[in-house]
Amino acid sequence: MRNALGMIETMSIPLGIQAGDAMLKAAGVELVTSQAVCAGKYIVIVEGEVAAVRSSVEAGKTSAGSALVDSLVIPGIHEQVAPAIVATAETEDVNALGIMESYSMCAAIQAADAAVKTAAINLIEVRLGRGLGGKAFVILTGEVAAVRAAVEAAESLEEVHGMLGASTVIPSPHKKIIESIC
Repeated sequence: MRNALGMIETMSIPLGIQAGDAMLKAAGVELVTSQAVCAGKYIVIVEGEVAAVRSSVEAGKTSAGSALVDSLVIPGIHEQVAPAIVATAETEDVNALGIMESYSMCAAIQAADAAVKTAAINLIEVRLGRGLGGKAFVILTGEVAAVRAAVEAAESLEEVHGMLGASTVIPSPHKKIIESIC
């Protein structure tokens, strides 16, 4: 069972790829994504059993050395997070949109996980630094009150303190806005 998600974020593309290789060789984990992102950063995200993910991330951190920007391990990751990271989440009815911006890709994933564990919302996307100058953002939907509660819970996370930028909740978003992001 894959119940944990781990990630490293590096300031070097070659060292990020090297760290990703070390992560996959260190433990029995599945690769979610490995890619260059804006500002010359590289991210590697894996999932698997908690102990394997912890070992994998530690191997990645060691391999990345001083190029490491951030890392995370989230045991008990919500099942909606990985599909939202790779933009394969399905969205049907959109009553309200919540959008949270982050200065760290790891913080965006932590915020998304906290949001979806707090309220009955659906993650639309967790965009990690592609075309964003090194930032990331989370888009979620649900009933207005649930979206507000989810965004507030994510903003109050100690792990993301200082790493979240602007956020907003948009009740009844215009159809064209929904089409442009989904």
